[in-house]
Amino acid sequence: MRLTGVSPGSGWTGLSVRTALANPSTRPGLRLPGRVTVVAGPTDVPVLHVRLGLVTTAEPDDPEAPRRLVQFHQATVADGFVLRAGRGRSIPFEFALPWETPATVLGGVPLLGLRMGLRTEVAVEPRLDQGAMVPVFVHPLPTQGHVLAALDTLGFRMRQAGLVDGRLPGVAQTLPLHQRLGYWVAPLYAGPITELELIFIADPAGLEAILWMDRRLALAGITHQSISRFRVWHAGADRRDWIATVDAWLRTAINRHAAAAAHADWSATISESAHVSRPPDEPIHPGFGLGGTAGGAGIGGGSGGGDGT
Repeated sequence: MRLTGVSPGSGWTGLSVRTALANPSTRPGLRLPGRVTVVAGPTDVPVLHVRLGLVTTAEPDDPEAPRRLVQFHQATVADGFVLRAGRGRSIPFEFALPWETPATVLGGVPLLGLRMGLRTEVAVEPRLDQGAMVPVFVHPLPTQGHVLAALDTLGFRMRQAGLVDGRLPGVAQTLPLHQRLGYWVAPLYAGPITELELIFIADPAGLEAILWMDRRLALAGITHQSISRFRVWHAGADRRDWIATVDAWLRTAINRHAAAAAHADWSATISESAHVSRPPDEPIHPGFGLGGTAGGAGIGGGSGGGDGT
């Protein structure tokens, strides 16, 4: 599949810019191969540089401000050259995606409201000629995919996905923005929390998962937030029990959240695991009903020669 962005001829140079991607689907940490073709009009064009940039729409820190277009990563693919009148030049590239690049496709389905594009910038004094943006579809890292699948298995349902134009305090980031995935809380974890947001910060070695939890009582006007951070490595990800891992993260984070709000009577800890991938227990044999002992009459179990009534 090839996707192409073509700019109309510039009114003052006649320069046209065409960008093509061999495959627009990619992952963080991979290289995106493609080619930029520039063609001059009736006059020579001195090009200062050709640069590619990843562009998306993000929400500012201020929730009242409108979303805006943000170019959050760029790379130069050609330095200065002179493009002769009527001639063209083809520039192959392999654009490296940062490890923190937000995902725009989950489970093979594009996330609504999240769009990303690769924009070509051709610098010609005294202005820039920018080609049309080519769409880019970013799939999650395998480690991220395991975490998302575990949350789904444990009963969490994604309700929204967005990008925030800003850095997280105390978190080592290379990009000026981050992605937040909001979830409806699974019934087995509800009570101590009503809202969960997941933030991924990835690097070549591993993944940091940040769980942002909130408990809101709208009528009482009470709210309490907490943040927990967990680290996992990419190596050996396919051999890990991800449901047990994510369940342990959730119970640890929820218990910390509840402890921080111990003064509130609506907080409680989670003492039982919601690890749903374990096999069912063996059936209870006769005589081992609730409250019963071997050979005795438990609830729903009969005694020696009785009829259970």
